[in-house]
Amino acid sequence: MHVIANISMLFTELPLLQRIGAAKQAGFFGVEIQFPYEVSALALKRELDEQQMPLYLINLPVGDLMQGGLGLACQAKRRTEFAEAVDTALEYAVIAKPKMVNVLAGRLAQGQAWDEAFSILAANVRDTAQAFSRMHTKVLCEAINPLDMPGFLLNTPEHLLLLLKEVARPNCFAQLDLYHLARQQIDVTMAIEKLAGQIGHVQFADCPGRNEPGTGTIDFLQIRKKLYEINYQGVWAAEYCPSSTTLDALAWLDSAAFTSYV
Repeated sequence: MHVIANISMLFTELPLLQRIGAAKQAGFFGVEIQFPYEVSALALKRELDEQQMPLYLINLPVGDLMQGGLGLACQAKRRTEFAEAVDTALEYAVIAKPKMVNVLAGRLAQGQAWDEAFSILAANVRDTAQAFSRMHTKVLCEAINPLDMPGFLLNTPEHLLLLLKEVARPNCFAQLDLYHLARQQIDVTMAIEKLAGQIGHVQFADCPGRNEPGTGTIDFLQIRKKLYEINYQGVWAAEYCPSSTTLDALAWLDSAAFTSYV
């Protein structure tokens, strides 16, 4: 199970495109980028090719979500904006060729019923999966803890299972973020068992703190063994806030959890 770097959170000492080469030099197998749209798709593709680094994941544009707003994906009045976000991601993906795209569910509006928001999200994710199926690209959704992001629609493995059942598209999968589960004191190994066969991507940070492995309480070796047991075929994506500089906080890469193949 190869380890890749989320270069939206790692190597931020450098401009975005330079982080690709830095990740390769540090020993990562590939990269993911939360929102790559600040650089052109052509410039990103050239740098990926130059460094011979695959791009695994990008997020769809999310409107105002990262500034504390509701986002796009579960709001009826923003269906047009969401469709435009899909088009933007498609245009980008045609050139940069990520293996996966992630749809962030967004927040509930005040007074909005969860079931209503969920139905809107499911319809949007279904449309996204259909649009990206022509490119053989996986479409993901993730559960995010409501402590760090109050009001976020999807929080638990059960929410993800419900969504995947409702969307019912063969290229739609769960994105499993270990930190967001642990932050809610959800048993991560039990979550993996529940989602077995439906996990398209795994991201990690230690908990608490959302820093590098070894700074918190998550047993990464146990989790790796569980992923092996369910025959997870994807990568292991480092998405954390380094406790110092990125390079000074990479000792974990040589630990058994990230080097063994058991």
